Amino acid sequence: MEIQTVKTQSLDMIKKLVGFDTVSRNSNLELIYYVRDYLAGYGVQSHLVSNAEGTKANLFATVGPNIEGGIVLSGHTDVVPVDGQPWDTDPFSVVQKDGRLYGRGTCDMKAFSAVALAMVPDMLEKGLKRPVHFALSYDEEIGCFGAPSMIDRLLTDIARPSAVIVGEPTSMRPIVAHKGIAALRTTVIGHEAHSSQVQRGVSAVTTAARLISFIDDMMLENKASADPDSQFEPPYTTLHVGVVHGGTAINIISRECSFIWDIRSLPGDDWRAYLNRFQEYADSLLPAMKAIAPMASIKTEILADAPPLQDKGGAAQDLVFSLCGHSHSGVVPYAAEAGQFQERGFSVVLCGPGSIDQAHQPNEYIDVSEVSACEQFLEALTDRLAQ
Repeated sequence: MEIQTVKTQSLDMIKKLVGFDTVSRNSNLELIYYVRDYLAGYGVQSHLVSNAEGTKANLFATVGPNIEGGIVLSGHTDVVPVDGQPWDTDPFSVVQKDGRLYGRGTCDMKAFSAVALAMVPDMLEKGLKRPVHFALSYDEEIGCFGAPSMIDRLLTDIARPSAVIVGEPTSMRPIVAHKGIAALRTTVIGHEAHSSQVQRGVSAVTTAARLISFIDDMMLENKASADPDSQFEPPYTTLHVGVVHGGTAINIISRECSFIWDIRSLPGDDWRAYLNRFQEYADSLLPAMKAIAPMASIKTEILADAPPLQDKGGAAQDLVFSLCGHSHSGVVPYAAEAGQFQERGFSVVLCGPGSIDQAHQPNEYIDVSEVSACEQFLEALTDRLAQ
């Protein structure tokens, strides 16, 4: 599909949003203030919900009458880092090439929000009978931290919507379920000694290695008992250790070792059951550790906890099916904010442009055809709400 088949206002908005470096470690306020001012230019009032430090904010706004039966269009504003990735172009400047738009966040997931925002003039011109509620969040990529406080405000500040559409990259296919995620940090404190005197020390690194192996064993059990008819890929709850730090030198028995791990749970599978098993195993290691070093310890903290989205049918699925022309839904293994909306009683579905295969990669891109499909989808939604 030729690049000119996408509306200029959509392309301009994608370029604008991608141009803000909203890697999760940074503030997203420049982007949020831009969106606030853009909407104010059309007479639309925005509401900001800030984090405790005031360095980041969610934004929600209503286009059309604030009455029941509207649709929430939800997207996160943060993106993952580009550090160490071999980009061919500036990741925060959109490059058009060969029917694709390259840039960090083009796929995950600024294009959806950009196309929706670019359509505000059309929404106002057509005269919505039921509203569109924009809901832009922060810190989705590091644990879905921002959305809950915004959802609290949506429950009190807007008339009850009939559906929430979370525009994660699904190739414009309705997604009715996703996995949950829990992120955890385990810290092992041992006892230092010369490495020639292992009987006097407690190796935090060795203990952590045993714990990491136990985590992997739990996942292998899940793999062995996985339901072959599951739509999820992989079709089981996964447990993964992504970061390990520990030790001082080769000839010092390590005093401290920490590792960060996650549990990506299938809908209906309680991730805390795995944490409980892990804790029981950790407790079984402590007596031998404390016999040498009474101050030895193993402590685990929960860094993030986002629930899964479960296929419950409802208004959101019916709406998206009717608008996008798909007759079959799907599921995805990643976590998103949709489960948080559902947990608070909203009917919700994932549906947005781009493929998750391009997300988090160097030279991230979105096909122009996907942007065009998103435009058509949101145009049809606008027409539906204007009836």
